[in-house]
Amino acid sequence: MIRALPAAEAEARLPELAALLVDAVAHGASVNFMAGLTAAEGERFWRGQLPGLAAGERRLLVAEAEGRLRGTVVLSFALQPNAPHRAEIGKMLVHSGARRQGLGRRLLQAAEDAALEAGRSLLLLDTEAGSAGEALYRRCGWTAFGTLPDHAFTPDGRLAATIYFWKSLGPHRRGTR
Repeated sequence: MIRALPAAEAEARLPELAALLVDAVAHGASVNFMAGLTAAEGERFWRGQLPGLAAGERRLLVAEAEGRLRGTVVLSFALQPNAPHRAEIGKMLVHSGARRQGLGRRLLQAAEDAALEAGRSLLLLDTEAGSAGEALYRRCGWTAFGTLPDHAFTPDGRLAATIYFWKSLGPHRRGTR
């Protein structure tokens, strides 16, 4: 099941969210953290997301199976007055034990659906070039628009390129939060 996780529930489930992030990084996901990420650091990251969730500036979508979190995706709404039609995808995480089962595709589709419901029609994201994420986004109809070499370190300390994607979900109109 994929659903939005409200801020209060996200706060109550910080240890689970942290464990998912730690698992992703431990299995090589380049999601802004280095190898050795601790549960406390993971909780600190997710706690920092709570104000935006509570304010409606972002949505946290989660995939659950048997009451356990198996994946996440964060949809962050552009707050600039000239960008009410835009949102960004981030923290697309699938637990290592749940990969290669279509969960990433379903999470991405849920984020796209949530963006449309919020009046957002242009989505942006970035990922490590050559990663499983890049392949997923291409399969799901996203368009690459640039690569920045040596943009970020991978969890194991190698410099890697970042590739940027966009996707139009339909006509651009004034969005809502």
